[in-house]
Amino acid sequence: MPCQAQDYEKERLEMVSQQIEARGLRDPGVLEAMRCVPRHCFVPENLHAVAYEDRPLPIGQHQTISQPYMVALMSAMMLPDSEASVLEIGTGSGYQAAVLAHLFKQVYTIELREELALQAIKTFAEYGFSNIETRIGDGSGGWQEHAPYHAIVVTAASPRPPRPLLDQLKENGRLIIPVGGWEGQTLQIWTAEKEDYVCTYSISVAFVPLRGQYGWSETDWQWYDK
Repeated sequence: MPCQAQDYEKERLEMVSQQIEARGLRDPGVLEAMRCVPRHCFVPENLHAVAYEDRPLPIGQHQTISQPYMVALMSAMMLPDSEASVLEIGTGSGYQAAVLAHLFKQVYTIELREELALQAIKTFAEYGFSNIETRIGDGSGGWQEHAPYHAIVVTAASPRPPRPLLDQLKENGRLIIPVGGWEGQTLQIWTAEKEDYVCTYSISVAFVPLRGQYGWSETDWQWYDK
């Protein structure tokens, strides 16, 4: 039986007011998207009751669904535009893409792990997210076919901002990406200017490692997979 999206409405509204608005994030579109998307439908059934807590949760394949505040923050950093297209690297559960689907005209998302991608595609279909296109494969080099993008968000930590992702941004487009390894990461915003890229730093974060050609290799960061 499909997860009931209308369940946990009280918890969802409290999540937005107590975890997101209370921390100073006030973008009205982002707040409304976070109120609308049923986070519990993007986690395993045994975690439904804790889906709106202020923390990441495991979703299988050594991956996690990000803390609600982090999803909201990264969405706001992308400067939502209802006429623009965006790219997400690391579909995971699909929750971040679902939030972005409320904020942008078209969302493209790539997931390396087939099992997670197929589950996310199923969830998108169940809840009517028709403006999300999902690809299975290495997303560290982006998705050139649909470039350039208004913004790109990476939901895993990279050793450095992959140059192909920077090159797939529109002028003034933004790459939102955690950079670093197991010892520490910083959420960075890279903006494409006419002849260069400008980086500003945000907060310290903790994400799973980005795998693929421009990410961490499968033999690096081994402690995380134990």
